[in-house]
Amino acid sequence: MSEPGSQPCVIFIPARYASSRYPGKPLAELTGANGKAKTLIRRSWEAAMAVRGVDAVYVVTDDSRIGSAACAFGAEVLMTSPDCRNGTERCAEAVQMLAHTPRIVVNLQGDAPLTPAWYVEDLIATMRDDPQVSVATPVLRSSGAHLDKLRSDRGKGLVGGTTALVDHAGNAIYFSKEVLPFTTRSYSAGEATPVLHHVGVYAYTPAALARYMELPPGTYEILEGLEQLRFLEYGIPVRCVEVAARGHEFWELNNPSDIPIIETILRERGIE
Repeated sequence: MSEPGSQPCVIFIPARYASSRYPGKPLAELTGANGKAKTLIRRSWEAAMAVRGVDAVYVVTDDSRIGSAACAFGAEVLMTSPDCRNGTERCAEAVQMLAHTPRIVVNLQGDAPLTPAWYVEDLIATMRDDPQVSVATPVLRSSGAHLDKLRSDRGKGLVGGTTALVDHAGNAIYFSKEVLPFTTRSYSAGEATPVLHHVGVYAYTPAALARYMELPPGTYEILEGLEQLRFLEYGIPVRCVEVAARGHEFWELNNPSDIPIIETILRERGIE
């Protein structure tokens, strides 16, 4: 931990109630291995609290229902404006509400309760080790089994996971809700594939967040509904940090149909 009054690294969990695809998603309940249910926002907060090297964790929302639920399980809450169009804008506003400006701001989106602590720790380490990196995000190499799930969702017309294309320096070329790169090849269940699943976590410098707020939404950001594309469209590099699965399957809650998938993984991992 850092000295009192200083917060070099904070985690924000942006959460909104009025999701077009899944209204009220942060308060959706997920049953764990012990048969007891916890809300999505609580499970995301618990995932954030497990990350080492972080000075504070905040739930950041504009909705009193989410704020009240978060306070009830012990989270620190920052209430932001309803004008924020995405989680990055909400994080940018929340930074201004802190007494001390952190060096690194982590955005752990509230729909990814299965995010292992080391994904975030690897991201923070990248930011600390390379001062030239102003925005970073994790990617996970899909196995054949995971790729099959991504393809299945798209075949059903569901918007599931996001994929990333990365250059040789490790910087993002593009992010998409389509499964990229396109390949017709079949892969065995445990085989590594060329498809990188983007994990919904970001780390930024406060300066990068401030610059983001100065820029209008980009064309592809609007079309894909992916906030991180604004950085790429205006020439701001996004470093992709490939993280290790360590045998843990990753899945986000994007649609109601994702709930049983995540609950199965919670049971398999013994997460209460």
